Amino acid sequence: MPHITIEYVMLIPLLFIQILVFPFAASVMTSSWVDARRDAALQGIASHLASTIQQLYLSVNREEIVAGNITQASTLPPTIESYPYTAMGNMSASLDSSKVLTLTLRLEEARNTVTATALVGPNAKWSGGTLRSNSPDASINVQKFTNGTLLFSFYGS
Repeated sequence: MPHITIEYVMLIPLLFIQILVFPFAASVMTSSWVDARRDAALQGIASHLASTIQQLYLSVNREEIVAGNITQASTLPPTIESYPYTAMGNMSASLDSSKVLTLTLRLEEARNTVTATALVGPNAKWSGGTLRSNSPDASINVQKFTNGTLLFSFYGS
């Protein structure tokens, strides 16, 4: 009988530890997996958006395209796991004569943020704006001037 009592004395604290540690470990692992999955989805959208802007630049930056406004309606999904996201841009000069547009996408009500870049030419400018994914009028706007300058912006906040 004394051996059984010693076993219970040793196993009861171990069982209490398992009751506390396993759910905590499972919660941490699940949270990490969910964040990684959201990051991957958001990164895919950011890359698609950067590619769309780069394609717009290449299409509009041709001599046969006259001055005017072009609006590309958003073809992006409105939410990721029921969370809307926002996109903002920032343009900077690169080492050569081109410019780099850095897009920052943030999943609202979650802590996920990713970036993507689009390389455009020296005649591109960024006027700002915020693209809100679930806005019905979310779009990328390009204004081409007679001097060849292309002014990019987001609309739909």
